[in-house]
Amino acid sequence: MSTTDLSALQRPSGAFAMLAVDQREAMRNMFAEHTDQPVTDEDLRDFKLAAARILTPYASGVLIDRQFALDQAIEAKVVDPGCGLIASADHFESAHDELVGEVTIDKLVDPGKYAALGAKALKLLVLYRPDEPAEGRVEMVREFVDSCKSAGLISIIEPVSRKPLAGGDFDWNAGILAAAKELGSLGADLYKAEVPFKGQASEAEVRAACAELSKAIDGPWVVLSSGVPEDVFPEAVRWACLEGASGFLAGRAVWASCIGSPDVIESLSTDAVQRLQRLCAVVDEVVTAQRTNA
Repeated sequence: MSTTDLSALQRPSGAFAMLAVDQREAMRNMFAEHTDQPVTDEDLRDFKLAAARILTPYASGVLIDRQFALDQAIEAKVVDPGCGLIASADHFESAHDELVGEVTIDKLVDPGKYAALGAKALKLLVLYRPDEPAEGRVEMVREFVDSCKSAGLISIIEPVSRKPLAGGDFDWNAGILAAAKELGSLGADLYKAEVPFKGQASEAEVRAACAELSKAIDGPWVVLSSGVPEDVFPEAVRWACLEGASGFLAGRAVWASCIGSPDVIESLSTDAVQRLQRLCAVVDEVVTAQRTNA
């Protein structure tokens, strides 16, 4: 288990309550659902910067992508001083009929440069496909972890379960656990996992699957919100934390419903802030109780 100090991304309770605004073409598609006009890079950048400015006073960490907003967020100082900056270090390519079908380490995200600019961590997305060899994923994660360590940055990996390229039967939940078993003990400081069953199963089923993740991951882990309905996510976070998770690193469950609002800034300042505060309360309560009972 890593002994890296993670406090730059934690709340006083020890819980992680981190915001993600690093979605790229997926975010463009979210905007496109609400307009007939082309969604520009500037539209995405403006939203990301506004979300970071409004929401980071309530978050313990924020994840921002280089492609659209990282440098601009640093220059404009939109991230609250009490919120740890996480830089996305992954390069996405569309392939296999998927918006993100291939992922590599983004060589334009220089760990030393961003550490000097105040970043506390880097994040790497990893696609787990059951019919692709493990070696490529393992090698990429090890390279990423080493580069973070050399720069004094926290390393966060985000393995996600994907369909086999060859087609055929596909057990998405099995892929979440298989990815954790393969990649959860390679030295990453923090593991970001999908919520089993997208949170849409019985409490017993979701918690049992989360308990398996805790066994497989050698270190702290958090959940993401993609695929989990906004109203389900707080309870899903609670269940995950009851079984060993330490919080969340999420975007959609906080701000997605603000997109398309007649007044996006107002919606971020009210609805999204309230959702984030509720999630913070959930992780504080459960993580504090778990530590007390440990």
